[in-house]
Amino acid sequence: MKKLVSVCLLSAMTLSAAHAAPGYLTRNNDGSFNVTYNYTDKAKSGWYLGGRASLSLLNWTNKYSADDPAADAAFSNDEYSFEPVFGGAMFVGHKFNYFWRAEVEAGMLGQFTDKDMGIEFKMTVPYVMLNGYYDFVNGLYVGGGIGIAMPKTELDWAAFESGNRSERGVSPMFGVMLGWSHKLDENLVMDLRYRLAGFSGTEHTRVFEMDGVAFTNDIGFVLDNSFSIGVRYEF
Repeated sequence: MKKLVSVCLLSAMTLSAAHAAPGYLTRNNDGSFNVTYNYTDKAKSGWYLGGRASLSLLNWTNKYSADDPAADAAFSNDEYSFEPVFGGAMFVGHKFNYFWRAEVEAGMLGQFTDKDMGIEFKMTVPYVMLNGYYDFVNGLYVGGGIGIAMPKTELDWAAFESGNRSERGVSPMFGVMLGWSHKLDENLVMDLRYRLAGFSGTEHTRVFEMDGVAFTNDIGFVLDNSFSIGVRYEF
């Protein structure tokens, strides 16, 4: 019975240690056990890199204006809600210990297109972010990020003058993340993540060829709800 109790205790403590963090057991002279964690081993620190594919649901408003008093105020804006775009990102990061990691992420939210009666509007958003994460022992993690978004808009219509077809903006970008990681093997990790992020769009002006009237599309704050799946390789 004493051996059975010892084996059960050893198994229970081993499972507990495996869920908490990699480590090892030492046995005292009185038969009790100590769990010692090694925060410098491969599972706890080191570099990693990876990629992810994402679905973003974008929310923003196009506000239209023209330097013509005859412009109809009833057509002064378009509301876009949860517009789906597909994108992706690459990232490289470092685990400082079992719980904390930081990474640089560069990605693209994808391209949104809206076309009606010959008028075409497009928006694509590349970005770069510095992210920080806290990993819990059950695979869940939370994080935050700060970076730069570089939205590009395109306005096309036969009535516009040639040139100035596209406009590039630069905006601060902020995000908060919630995710779950699962080890596929010793080095490969699957990553599921939700991110709520925001940035500012462009102010894009085109001129009508016939009368020289300037038309402006002003995109304010853009809210991004993104869901992604990715893999990372831990060295």
